[in-house]
Amino acid sequence: MDLNNIKVLLFDFGGVVVDIDRERAVQRFEEIGVEQADSLLNSYKQNGIFLQLEEGILTPGEFYNALCELAGKDIPSERIDYAWMGFFPSVNQDRLNFINELRKKYRVCLLSNTNPIIMEWARSAQFSQEGKPLDTYFDKLYLSYQMGMVKPKHEIFEQILKSENVTPEHIMFFDDGPANIETASAMGFKTQLVEEGQDFRILFNAL
Repeated sequence: MDLNNIKVLLFDFGGVVVDIDRERAVQRFEEIGVEQADSLLNSYKQNGIFLQLEEGILTPGEFYNALCELAGKDIPSERIDYAWMGFFPSVNQDRLNFINELRKKYRVCLLSNTNPIIMEWARSAQFSQEGKPLDTYFDKLYLSYQMGMVKPKHEIFEQILKSENVTPEHIMFFDDGPANIETASAMGFKTQLVEEGQDFRILFNAL
């Protein structure tokens, strides 16, 4: 693939920039009393109140209350945060450094279906081994709950194009969700699916 025309590199967060462990997260939510966790949590797009949190429909406080109602008991917010963090067993500092190097040649952005609970951690000094937040490694973060929409909706990709002021063929998009890749590709984005266990750095260098 010719990358000479690429101006913007667009990366997904979970499953691309950082590894995710869905089973670990499901187990933690079940531990705190959310029996429906397996059907509500997805590696690419959530369901129910989890999706509403990612879409920005629910605030963290409203989500905590809704989750307690779903579980039929009071759950401390710290325990809910602990369950969310089950998705992220570790953060690979070398990947972050690689992304930072790419910024010397490209504009590098992140597009993630995520929520403010996860981002409170990711945008803090606790995120990386260097003690730097996620923001340090990207030129811009596009976060679903702030945009009020989630992948794979066309509208979220249209918003990227408008904000970055480029046409689709100038963006290279890395994502682990087949539906997200399919939508972006159909709109003219250059795309690369990052399958489970793959390292986007190897895929990028192969391009």
